[in-house]
Amino acid sequence: MELPDLWENNEPQADGRHGTDGSAPVFLTDDVQRGLVPVNLPRRRKLLLHVDLNNTILVSDAVTAQGTVAALDHFLTTVTWGRMNKGKWEWLSDAPSLLPPRSDAVSYYSQFGQTLRFTSVAGKRFRGVLDEHLEMLRWPEGVKEDKELSIRGEDGRLYHWILPSFFQLLRDLTQEGQEFAVIFRTFGMDLPRVLRAMTRVLTEGCHPLFPDLPELKLNVDMNPGKIRCNRKGVVLTRADQNRSTRDGERSVYQYLSSLEGLGGFRDDFDWWVANTYSSRGGKPLWIDPFDQQVQHIFIDDNIRQNDDVSVVNPKVFLDASSSETRTAFSSELYDIALVQNDLLRAISDHGYFTQRVHICMENYVRNLQQGAG
Repeated sequence: MELPDLWENNEPQADGRHGTDGSAPVFLTDDVQRGLVPVNLPRRRKLLLHVDLNNTILVSDAVTAQGTVAALDHFLTTVTWGRMNKGKWEWLSDAPSLLPPRSDAVSYYSQFGQTLRFTSVAGKRFRGVLDEHLEMLRWPEGVKEDKELSIRGEDGRLYHWILPSFFQLLRDLTQEGQEFAVIFRTFGMDLPRVLRAMTRVLTEGCHPLFPDLPELKLNVDMNPGKIRCNRKGVVLTRADQNRSTRDGERSVYQYLSSLEGLGGFRDDFDWWVANTYSSRGGKPLWIDPFDQQVQHIFIDDNIRQNDDVSVVNPKVFLDASSSETRTAFSSELYDIALVQNDLLRAISDHGYFTQRVHICMENYVRNLQQGAG
């Protein structure tokens, strides 16, 4: 298909997702986003990695009191597909997938909501997937239980609390000489514990699979921040720091772009609920496609191409000096600034997060090159 120029002028959209003059940059889509062709990165930008917790780097949920088994069982309801046919549920997939296998397919969760013991009842066909990935999550045999790095599942077994693939990402980016910072973004209650665990791993070398992480010399800000949203704008607070979009959205973008090491913010879940779980009330992400120094990437299992049920609210600056943004379509930014986390792959492949970040980096450069051309 013919791909749009990054800088081409487009007609203004009725829903306000483009600039009022129609001149907002448009990101490339489809195959170009998928990183099919390697790109030689001319100069490394600083990466700001916004990383969700539950069902992204954690397989448990303190808010819903889901342990590892229940959390993974629930995740499978969101990636298995079927349809109602003559009043009965008809499966349209034999294997989990992030995207529906056909246009009329809906996820089991979308059709039936929260389902306890999914793989023991309605989703028995996926029980093997659950068992296989639970086995991959097992805490190393013979290694003592760690109160912050391991978690005992409902089945009595010990599991990794934080996915090893996330620690692999930290190691890979550092070894590549890539400048980066990690901003944990969560609606839940696990952020303080995650920050404590990261501090121990990065200073004491206590992770059984990654004892060399102190060599990375990454700092952790132990102060959990808050992000609050309302009709008037967005306010970020952390310790004695305070930023508000009332002072211009670029000031918030510059603040986030300046962060270093690892830290995090608890996002505004009530605002997401008030906006019917749509991207309009989602976790805000500011993106400047004109910025040659910084690239922001958000990784979250609840990112969707359908903005009516997506968790991130992407705000793209209209030009290099403007403080004005437009709300972008999530599908426009897939594998450039947004990564829908595949929890099963994040469990099974320790290189998964590194691969997804590399694809976003390559596609970001490709978009800029396309626009320059």
